[in-house]
Amino acid sequence: MHPALRIFEVIDIISSHTEHGSLPALASTCRAFESPALNVLWRNLQSVEPLVKCLPSDLFGIDREGLVLQKPLDHKMWDTLSRYTSYVRSITQPGNSTSIEPLGLILLSCPLAPASLFPKLCRLTWHADVTRGATEFLRMAFVPSLLSLSLNVHISSASPAFLPVFSSLGTLCPRLHSMNLRSSHLHPVDAPSPNNSPFIIQPISQLHHLRNLEVWDLGIQGIQQIMLLRALQKLTLDFRASSSSAWSRRLPSQLLGFQNLHLLCLTADAFERPSNFLSSLTIVRTKKVAVYFDVTLAVSPIPVLSQFLAILQEKCDNRKLEYFAFIAISKLELWMLTKSDIFVSLRAFSNLTHLDIERGCAISISDEELCYLTGAWPKLQVLRISCFVTVDWDTTAVPTFHGLIRILRLCPALISLALVIDTTKLDDIDLRNPGGENFYSHLKDLSLGNSVIDSPLNVAFILGDLFPHLEQVDLDCWDVAPMSSLAQKELAMEQWASVNGFLRGYRVDRGRSGHIVT
Repeated sequence: MHPALRIFEVIDIISSHTEHGSLPALASTCRAFESPALNVLWRNLQSVEPLVKCLPSDLFGIDREGLVLQKPLDHKMWDTLSRYTSYVRSITQPGNSTSIEPLGLILLSCPLAPASLFPKLCRLTWHADVTRGATEFLRMAFVPSLLSLSLNVHISSASPAFLPVFSSLGTLCPRLHSMNLRSSHLHPVDAPSPNNSPFIIQPISQLHHLRNLEVWDLGIQGIQQIMLLRALQKLTLDFRASSSSAWSRRLPSQLLGFQNLHLLCLTADAFERPSNFLSSLTIVRTKKVAVYFDVTLAVSPIPVLSQFLAILQEKCDNRKLEYFAFIAISKLELWMLTKSDIFVSLRAFSNLTHLDIERGCAISISDEELCYLTGAWPKLQVLRISCFVTVDWDTTAVPTFHGLIRILRLCPALISLALVIDTTKLDDIDLRNPGGENFYSHLKDLSLGNSVIDSPLNVAFILGDLFPHLEQVDLDCWDVAPMSSLAQKELAMEQWASVNGFLRGYRVDRGRSGHIVT
């Protein structure tokens, strides 16, 4: 053997660059390659199926009650299974599989302690049902080395053993850093019951190293326990999953709140619950707030959105918040039409660097309103206000290049912008020098949505002069609803493709004087 192949690091590199299907052959080449090759082969499992396939197929049979284990595993079989599982560091089960039930039957008879079966498991992602077989597997996968857990749970069809097994998570996995617990069915009849909450709250209260938590509404007691997690940095709460909630009304007393979050993310289909939740808190100190709103079943959400943002201003530390996103979710291609004054309370967050309210909101906003809104954020780097507006000239205001130029002066740090404008109004715009003297912008990412356009060449001249670092206008917004189904999509895409073509030419040759089309 070549001396280099006696160096573990060299063998490890060779194994890591070997095609996955060739790793078993590499492992059987010689003892030097066996462990490194098996380590790569088993390190990250994309399913639990390989755990079943490494055992004889005649272990299982079918009777009147379904799948059964026909004979116990002998010591050699357990040695084989435990040898391979000792290499496993992450397991991802993307959906239901025929391997889950036989795996559960095997693990029910396992004579080994869970920690010895998966001694190196760090990450577990389980998006299959927690029915027969799955709970037995999870019981063996909750090991001290586990750092990240993601479960997609349909509580109403879960195995009766699931909640008792889950309640031991805090004791079995004390080092857990990240936990995502989602309810896969959000209909009230299938939603998690308040009676299930104690089984979820108890382990959460024991996870003192938890940094990232995503969970459905666990009520007042759950929030009180979450507030005590000093290491927590990111909290995501889904208010859609509960058929009944303590936040359906305002609480008479105040809760402690959150002192040092990095991100607070709220998902809801009505603003009542998240509004009452925020109202119950004494203070929320966080750098980022993201709100995902399901508008499919929403009724007159706009006035309530204004109230929610006013509560957010009152409860959030105005100096700490740097990021705010409001994203509407809808499978029906609904688009909420609103006015800019809904978002005026956000002006209180003077250190805002990122504002994203483009998805799901068609905002009527004039040049003056746009400048008033953004004038409070001199540190703003990302501004995404709108990618789609249904233009009704009697009721909908759309900013122009005048407003665009003014916000570039108000927000000199801006590097990303999404804004629908009327590019046809060029009165008093100097096409040779639209930004005026001593104007320079660092913007590199620009999306103008379904902006009205009649001269791609003039638009390209203005954009090229305003944004010397801009390579092209981003057209990805035309691939998603509702713009993907607009009747004028084909013509608009041709016009914006022309703009991008002119921009590329403009970057090559800056000498454009005397070639202006008016």
